[in-house]
Amino acid sequence: MTVHVTHFSDPGCPWAYSASPAHAVLHWRFGDQLDWRLVMIGLTEQADQYVRRGYTPGGSARGYLRFRRRGMPFATQPRARVSATGLACRAIVATRLLEPEYEVEVFRALQFGWFTTPLVLDDPDDLREALQRVVGLDLDAVLGAVGSPEVEAAYQAGRAEARAAAGSPTEAQGKSAQSDGPVRYTAPSLIFERSSDGSRLEAGGFQPIEAYDVLLANLDPGLVRMPPPEDPLDALVAFDYGLTTYEVAAIMTPNNGTPEPDVVEAALIDLVVDGEVIREPLGDGALWLAGPYSRRRQNGLDRTALGHAPPTPR
Repeated sequence: MTVHVTHFSDPGCPWAYSASPAHAVLHWRFGDQLDWRLVMIGLTEQADQYVRRGYTPGGSARGYLRFRRRGMPFATQPRARVSATGLACRAIVATRLLEPEYEVEVFRALQFGWFTTPLVLDDPDDLREALQRVVGLDLDAVLGAVGSPEVEAAYQAGRAEARAAAGSPTEAQGKSAQSDGPVRYTAPSLIFERSSDGSRLEAGGFQPIEAYDVLLANLDPGLVRMPPPEDPLDALVAFDYGLTTYEVAAIMTPNNGTPEPDVVEAALIDLVVDGEVIREPLGDGALWLAGPYSRRRQNGLDRTALGHAPPTPR
């Protein structure tokens, strides 16, 4: 049985970015039993929308300090000006239409650009620079399609879907917003829907892994759970993209306990020394990738033998 997951998000939201470790746990734990669909909220079309609300480059950079305790890497170099999110959202939609296998990597690349660099991501040149980290992406095709009617129609359909939260459990919990008219889902709202009968549960806005776990256990007790890995390399091999220290630590934590990023980072450093892992500096932290010549990458991680297919983030 499959549970469909609608993920309302935006690359410019620090709450959505900070939920990445919990989402990584869901991908590891349930693999392809969860069928993900990413919907762009489109928080702002013009930077002036943020300026009118009192946002400044310095204020945003200082705000990132408060999010560091949630585990994801942040940098505090203020950008030259406040940036809107609409162009970056359209780049994600264009990727989904043209090269859907890169959609999650593009989304993450734009999050990393937003929160670990001073790039202004409503500037086409800065947007291109942020996306250059996605190896294999046809960047010219994706950026060339950003203004196309097909991308615009898909983007606006997603924005409308995200702005249909009136009367929802998300609104009841105080996790919705009304910044531009209709009541909308905030990032990163997840809606879980059981494929067999359409039953659905909502986790509005930022939520801890415990909330997702309770909802899924009630929605479908038959989901097969992958136990946490004992070795961080197993976590890295299972994903097509790199993971941050806290994401790896969260995946390795049993029973929704408290991650131990310092312990995990020490183990990752040893794997770098052994040539199994590549470390990429990222903000005040790092991104870790299984090396191309890693023995475990070449041999594969036999998750199927444990009764669980590999994660297929989309």
